Amino acid sequence: MRSVRLAARPTLAVASALVVLQLCAFPVHAAGLDIARAGNEASFLNENETAMGRMMDGMSVKPTGDVDRDFVAMMVPHHQGAIDMAKAELRYGNNEQLRRIAQEIIVEQQQEIVAMRLALGQPLPPSAPALDQQSPAPNPAHPDPRPHHDMRMTAPSHIQKEQ
Repeated sequence: MRSVRLAARPTLAVASALVVLQLCAFPVHAAGLDIARAGNEASFLNENETAMGRMMDGMSVKPTGDVDRDFVAMMVPHHQGAIDMAKAELRYGNNEQLRRIAQEIIVEQQQEIVAMRLALGQPLPPSAPALDQQSPAPNPAHPDPRPHHDMRMTAPSHIQKEQ
């Protein structure tokens, strides 16, 4: 009986040592990915918390006596909250199917906001370029935003039209 206990202790010690070795052998680049994921997760959660707070504040409207106006006043911030959360998914998410759904949410919710405002005869907000389509800041080294504005293209002689 005593020999069984002694044999069990070394086995436990060996197993513990193997676990420690595996943890120590964890690749450094994988740890970096975990840190990056944690940073993305924190940023994602922060953006979503901000969006939810803005949405909840925006949905708290004082009744006007006009059900339709009150409905739109509450639904616009609700839809905008969905848009903001979908943008966060596009910034930080990796699942392509969810990213496509997020894109659809943005388009559909924007369309519904426009439809509701038009139904009440409310003015539409000014258009703005998408985040990935905004012009870069002007570069003083290149005052003309058209970098090749003076270039002319001519077709090779075998392609040029006969005149």
